[in-house]
Order: sequence, then C-alpha cells, then structure tokens
Amino acid sequence: MRDDQSFMKKLVNDSLDLKIVGILRPNPEASAASIHGEVGYTSSLTEYIINKINNSDITKAQLADKETNVFTNMPFDMNGYMKNITMKEINDFVKTLSEEEQQQFKMLSSTMTEEEIISIFGEQIRTAGGKEATYEDNIAQLGIVNLDQPSTINLYPINFEAKDAIAKIIEDYNTTQKDAGHEEMTINYTDFVGLMMSSITTIIDMISYVLIGFVAISLVVSSIMIGIITYISVLERTKEIGILRSIGASKRNISSIFNAETLIIGFTSGMLGIIISLLLLIPINAIIASLSGISKIAVLPWGYAIVLVVISMILTLIAGLIPSKKAAKKDPVTALRTE
Repeated sequence: MRDDQSFMKKLVNDSLDLKIVGILRPNPEASAASIHGEVGYTSSLTEYIINKINNSDITKAQLADKETNVFTNMPFDMNGYMKNITMKEINDFVKTLSEEEQQQFKMLSSTMTEEEIISIFGEQIRTAGGKEATYEDNIAQLGIVNLDQPSTINLYPINFEAKDAIAKIIEDYNTTQKDAGHEEMTINYTDFVGLMMSSITTIIDMISYVLIGFVAISLVVSSIMIGIITYISVLERTKEIGILRSIGASKRNISSIFNAETLIIGFTSGMLGIIISLLLLIPINAIIASLSGISKIAVLPWGYAIVLVVISMILTLIAGLIPSKKAAKKDPVTALRTE
C-alpha cells in the first residue's frame, strides 16, 4: 500500500498530531552534551504507538494464527506445504497471471517435469520478499511489543553512589535467584559508565605508579642528603659537642639537639613544598579551565597538606637519627681537643 499515493495521503491526514512544546540546546559552557538534534518524546507516545499497533487488524490476525504468514497468506512451514501442492493448484494460480506471464510459464514448463515445476514454483514462493519469513520476523516487522516483557531497561543514576547502589541491588537479586535454582531469571546488565571509568582508572593508575616511583626515588635521595648534611654538621660542631658534654649535657641532650634541627628542616621543606604547590595550582587550573571548561579541578585539601608536612618531618627525623646518635657517642675529651 505504500505505493498507493491516495492511500498514503489519507493515512498522513488521519495520523496523530504531535505538538512541539520546547527546543533544548546544550549549555554553551558544557564540555560534553548528550543532545545531538534528535526529536525527544516521553514514554506516553511510545506506549500509544505500541497499543495502536497491538490493536490493529493485521496484528490480531498474525497473533491469532502463528502458522500462517499474514503478508502472503501462506504457511511459514513452506516445506510441509509444498509436499501437498499439485499441478492443478499451480495451473489455477497461473490462470490469474497476465497473458504474457502465462506464455512465459508455458515456455519454461514445456521442457520440465511436474516435479521440477513444483520444486521451482515452491522455491519462488518460499523466497518471496527476499528471504524465507518466520513468525518472529513478522512480529518484529509489524512492531508488536509486549509492555509486560521489556527486552531492555535503561537506568540513569544521579551520581556514582547511586550507580554502585543499583549494581549492588542487581547483584544481590541475581545471587538470590541462582541460590533458588532460577538461573533463567537473573538480570544481565552492562555498566557503561563503569566500563568507561575502569579504562580511565587504569590509565590514571599507570600514571600514578610512574609518579610514585619518581617520588619514592626522590624521597630516598633527599633522605640520604639530609643524613649527609646532618653528619657534616656533627663533624663541624665536634668541639661544641665536647663543650656541651663537659658542662653536664647528656648523650640524650646532644641527640635531641640534632633531632630538633632535622625536624625544623623537615617542617621548613614541607611548608615550602605546600606553598609552591598552591602557587602552581593557580596557573594549572587556569590552563585546564581554558582547555576543558572545567574549573578548579586541581586542588590541595588542607588536611592532606598537613599530612604531607608531618610526613616530611618524620622522614627528615629518620634520616638524621644515625648522625645524631654518632654525635651523642663522641668522647667529650676527644671532642674538646678537635680543631
């Protein structure tokens, strides 16, 4: 009927009128948008079309007879049908054709046996429309849908916490069904955001491991250098150590002096690192905002800053423990004679 112009015009004139209630445009400041020019509509329109299709005459006819193709009025099982067809039925069908088609049939059939004619005739009917039709193909072509049996459900969580909660609910449900022996009732789902985030997380983890390696090497080198600086300080102040010991300072007092100095070095270096990092965040955030439109993506929370300063002090203290113990063990008499 799609080739019948008058029918198609009447169909369009009698079709459903839809009202456009608004036009959505992506925010110019957004770095990504899910709108690309499609016509959006609510689920009520989808349900209306499904109900209209399900209530049509051709749909009712197909659902009522699962053995017959409503488009050709022939059975889906053409093999079984062709076994019972006769030459009389073929000749009756040929009489309904035009004279030219009848002449062509007579010319072709004059050199063939009845079995060959029936076989070729059956093959032509079987492949009418390009392929052998099935009941499922006709259901899909007609657009018949059962609202109580959806094949796919899309869920849109408002944040990552909601996404994880939904995934946990589905996993718990699947576990319950498997334990009850209802494997066919489990839900198969795909976490698209999770898949994307996992790949991004993998890349970030690789970069983090490389950075951690560099940081670990720098920490070891800096700790060794602090230990060397503290040891040099001990050598340069040997006479001072002897004087302190001679006036009553204990080994613990000497060790505490150098430990305090290493703690001060660690605190100073940690604070310098935090201040420099905060100053560098200003141009870094400006560059990221200009490239991606996302502002203040790089931040240094104060809690982490305090922890970093404490770690710096602990590392310098550990690096200065050996030199400070050497200073405490020096003999006062020997230290006083040192120039």
